Amino acid sequence: MTQDPAEPEPQEPSDAPRKPMRWAIFRSVFGAISSLVVLGAVVGGLLAVFHPDTPLPRQWNPVAPLSVTDPVTPLTSWKVRRTLSEPSACLAALATGGSATPMPPFERSENCHIRNRVRLDGVGGASINPLETTCATALKTALWMQHGIQPAAEAILGADVTTLRQIGSYNCRPINTTNGPSNRWSTHATADAIDITGFDLSNGARIRLIDDWQGDTAEARFLRAVRDSACEWYGTTLGPDFNSLHADHFHLQVRGWGTCR
Repeated sequence: MTQDPAEPEPQEPSDAPRKPMRWAIFRSVFGAISSLVVLGAVVGGLLAVFHPDTPLPRQWNPVAPLSVTDPVTPLTSWKVRRTLSEPSACLAALATGGSATPMPPFERSENCHIRNRVRLDGVGGASINPLETTCATALKTALWMQHGIQPAAEAILGADVTTLRQIGSYNCRPINTTNGPSNRWSTHATADAIDITGFDLSNGARIRLIDDWQGDTAEARFLRAVRDSACEWYGTTLGPDFNSLHADHFHLQVRGWGTCR
């Protein structure tokens, strides 16, 4: 009996495309170089952020603590949120733009309290009738003064604000409506709001919402400018355009979803 010859090994067709070995070597070298470039960029970025002598400005450095006087950048709102989540960080940031004294927490009930309490005496070079409030409310007010009120006063009125007039922050009560008290607690019950009635200026002018909101005067334009800037810092901003209960003051609260009226 004859045996079938062994089946030959399959051979690659002579006309099949072949990848040159040097191309594979080039790809390997290019990949290694790319990885080194990426690694170098990451290391360089970390050094730029964390090195004590980093050239990165504070306002653009995500690990630099918030300072009220830093210019506003796209990182600022994130820094504010991070700062407000840590009581000690809030106090440190407030010290860069306000005059405040830490106080023990005040607890009246679950609905009425002042946690992370401070006594606020001044913001952005302006005095304020002393009041007890939360660090968050005080810090937002300091940021508003630095980046909204003072620039508007200088641009529109050619003067500086020397006194911020307020009528309170903490008040253990429900929300007031035009139909009477509601069944919901006010943010004043936890001092997460502040009511501002007006401003005293370095040129002797006294601007009050109840007197100066209406019309097209410089004072009215200033009040609208500071209302608009408050909307950038507070969660809720209510003024005379909201309802008659706010005819004489801005209601500014930390909590909210961007209501601006």
